[in-house]
Amino acid sequence: MRKLSMEELGRMSVEAFKESEKMPIVVVLENIRSAYNVGSVFRTCDAFRVEAIYITGYSAKPPHKEIKKTALGAEESVHWAHFANAGEAIATLRESDYTILAVEQVAQSTMLHRLNWNGQEKIAVVFGNEVTGVEQSTIALCDGCLEIPQLGMKHSLNIATAAGVVLWELVRAKIPEQIENETGS
Repeated sequence: MRKLSMEELGRMSVEAFKESEKMPIVVVLENIRSAYNVGSVFRTCDAFRVEAIYITGYSAKPPHKEIKKTALGAEESVHWAHFANAGEAIATLRESDYTILAVEQVAQSTMLHRLNWNGQEKIAVVFGNEVTGVEQSTIALCDGCLEIPQLGMKHSLNIATAAGVVLWELVRAKIPEQIENETGS
């Protein structure tokens, strides 16, 4: 095996990324304390060509040096918008017929691996504060909740890690189709 060079990876330009077809997914960040976590989510959203990030509450937003440090330029490629609170972001998503799911441990949550999403319907996933999670008032506005199964004693993940897990689970079935469409295979 040989590690691939940057040229072999075929990295897109910011302009090409902005014009490319996106996954019909919007990530909502609710009151994220760490700008580093926000930056990490930008980078993950770039990797999976997520449609947009809606940043809410006191979460840091670009331009911000800590976001820039972990996003590594993804804050320039991924579309984002800021809302005063998650309720405003959810209202905007409802106007465009998104299914809205909080990522949280609640009674009657849907385990992530059991979510029946076909990759065509528009979906928004809400990630909450590193300590308190998604606010109960925000959960009440959602269509349901996704839970990441966890086997350890902590039963919590860093928000950036949780975003990576959830987004991978959402896009993994579409990845072969996406690659075939782009390479003509």
